[in-house]
Amino acid sequence: MWFRTPGYRLPWFETSAPILGDDQLELGAGDLLVVPELYLLPGVDPAPGVRKVIFNQNHFLTFWSWRDTAGYPGWDPAPEVWAVSQESRDVLGRLHPELPVRLVPNPIDADLFRPGLARTRQIAWMPRRRPLEASVLERLLRNDPRADGVHLAVLAELSESQVVEALGRTSVFVALGISEGFGLPVAEALAAGCLVVGYPAGGGEELFEAPGTWRIDDARPHLLADRALELVDVPAEDPVRGAARDWITERYSPAVTAEALLAAVESARALPGRAGVATHPIVWPDDPVAAAERAHPWRP
Repeated sequence: MWFRTPGYRLPWFETSAPILGDDQLELGAGDLLVVPELYLLPGVDPAPGVRKVIFNQNHFLTFWSWRDTAGYPGWDPAPEVWAVSQESRDVLGRLHPELPVRLVPNPIDADLFRPGLARTRQIAWMPRRRPLEASVLERLLRNDPRADGVHLAVLAELSESQVVEALGRTSVFVALGISEGFGLPVAEALAAGCLVVGYPAGGGEELFEAPGTWRIDDARPHLLADRALELVDVPAEDPVRGAARDWITERYSPAVTAEALLAAVESARALPGRAGVATHPIVWPDDPVAAAERAHPWRP
């Protein structure tokens, strides 16, 4: 993993991956640089001549820092693209059909996200992506007499271990995603044995094919509340919860991801490439004002 700050560590989860720090790195002829989709700028190749891959975790963010779709990304050599959902793969294949797109499914740690010791009458959601709608949903639930004795859990500002514990005892998880590349909380909730009510939100379409999921039309919080309250008393031992967990572990296990990732790496390493100097993708060549204007071209 490469950060600009030497010695930086991610605050929200642990990793044993080697961590490098600096604005530039010397890469060898056999190296492969993986760049997130967020930080691509027109006319800027982060590592000329070096093999590169764009890791696209959300197709809606493909042009977040890109002023024009023409000539994307204009690198030497042209990269392959890795997508994390079937929806992303299909969209990206049409956005830039000249670039090979490979599906590398997100891995879900089912040993970590698993049913807790006791399932409670709890409805939980993460408000970050739709804070205004989340507030409306919470008031709808609190005003409903059917919610008497139901614990309403707002999962915000929590560590990974706290989220794991909360999902393990939650009966119904409400998916409040918007413009998702995949919808990781939905998959984690299903692995933890939650029933899921909510919005597929694009990349989450495949997740709502799982048992134990109920899709709701977008921006209908009263329907979210109704369905969540209808399901909150489904017993902890109901087979649908186990079926949902099995569905996730069959499709998004580390083994499934590893097989797809190794195939993607093998394909990318077959690209032409040479040694070169890589500049960290967030080291932008212009002054801060020009860089901000390029990163947010919709601003007046």
